[in-house]
Amino acid sequence: MEKVLTQFEAYLLTEKRVAKNTFVAYQGDLAQFAQYVHKNNRTLEQITADDIKQFLYYLKEQHVGARSMARKISALKLFMRWARERLGWKTETIKIHTPKLEKKLPTFLKPTEIEQLLHAADRDKTIAGKRNTMMLYLLYATGMRISELTHLELSDVQFDTGFISVRGKGGKGRMVPIPHKVLTMLRDYLDTVRSQLIDAAFLEKAPYVFPVQYASQIKPISRQSFWMALKELCAQAGIKKNISPHMLRHSLATHLLQQGAHLRSLQLLLGHENLSTVEIYTHLETSYVRKVYDKKHPRA
Repeated sequence: MEKVLTQFEAYLLTEKRVAKNTFVAYQGDLAQFAQYVHKNNRTLEQITADDIKQFLYYLKEQHVGARSMARKISALKLFMRWARERLGWKTETIKIHTPKLEKKLPTFLKPTEIEQLLHAADRDKTIAGKRNTMMLYLLYATGMRISELTHLELSDVQFDTGFISVRGKGGKGRMVPIPHKVLTMLRDYLDTVRSQLIDAAFLEKAPYVFPVQYASQIKPISRQSFWMALKELCAQAGIKKNISPHMLRHSLATHLLQQGAHLRSLQLLLGHENLSTVEIYTHLETSYVRKVYDKKHPRA
């Protein structure tokens, strides 16, 4: 059982090239299912669609949410399809419907709230504060995911063209433009702040734009560290919303749409594979739509 799961995990990493978080989630889902099967004195090769239905019923009794349930079903379907194609298992085709998920509109900050947040960050003149400020400006200016930002390397920044090379989900790359003001800030940060974050002896070997030193090891700053700093900045700015780094990405997308950006351009900027994923950002406030209608419609 362990050998089969290891082979499947290798497939997820090398061929499917799933994102790290997806891999970890699928790994846990399948380990949980394998444990359930083992308790029922069966092997993975012996399982049927009914076994999977029983497992899902068991999860429902444990009050597993619809989103987690949908992910577990996806993991199991992918595993069974792989086992049929690669291992020749005579397993049944699994016809299990994924539960419908409630579409939640992304929470975002208003432009005035973004200004409040940036002003609060600008007031912190400590080395860590200047680093956090640079990260904040970059997140909102580029729409990067926090994991993309924390793993940003010096070689990814192209000052001559004004673009950043971003490694997105599944290793897919994209080029993201940086506003001139933010690019100037980034150059200044690299020249004056970054060198104070780690010992001089490690500078040449440290590839990350936002490095952290642990004894003799250099690693990128963690997502959790920046999240804590962001929450503190939010409190200082007087913003009551439960903010997260991803909210800055949602905010940029919303503000660009309000300024007339096309969905296709937004898709390229954010690195979404499907245009349908970006359509969730067409949630512009009714009040905003009303203002545009009243201002632009010839009969208003």
